[in-house]
Amino acid sequence: MPLQEWSETTLIAQMTDEPFFSEDIEQLDRHLDGAADAMPDVIVDLKSVSALNSSNLAQLLKLRTKLRAANRRLRICAAGGPVWSVFQITGLSKFFEFTDDVSTSLASLQIAGASDAETE
Repeated sequence: MPLQEWSETTLIAQMTDEPFFSEDIEQLDRHLDGAADAMPDVIVDLKSVSALNSSNLAQLLKLRTKLRAANRRLRICAAGGPVWSVFQITGLSKFFEFTDDVSTSLASLQIAGASDAETE
C-alpha cells in the first residue's frame, strides 16, 4: 500500500483488495504509532477496493478510534459500489466521513481546519 505524506499533517493511504487490505491497515497503524506526537489526519482511499469484510470494517473502526483519541480526522474516499453498500447496510456510513475522491478529502480537511482555527 502506498502511503503518501501529503503534508506534515495529512497522510494518504491507498488501500488494495484482500488479502492485502488487512496488511495495508496494519502498516498504516504501525506508521501512526511511529508518529505518536505528531499524528496526521488520514485519508483512506478505497478506489482500488472492490469488497470489504467484517475484519476490514473492524480495522477501520479501530483506526477511527485511534485518530479521534489523538484529536485527528479520518476521511474515507472513493468507496464505490459494493464497498459503499457495505457501509450503508452495516450502518457504519454514519460513523465515518466520506468524500468522492482524494482531492475532495484534502479540501474538506482544509476547510475543517480553517473552521477549527476560527473557533479557537
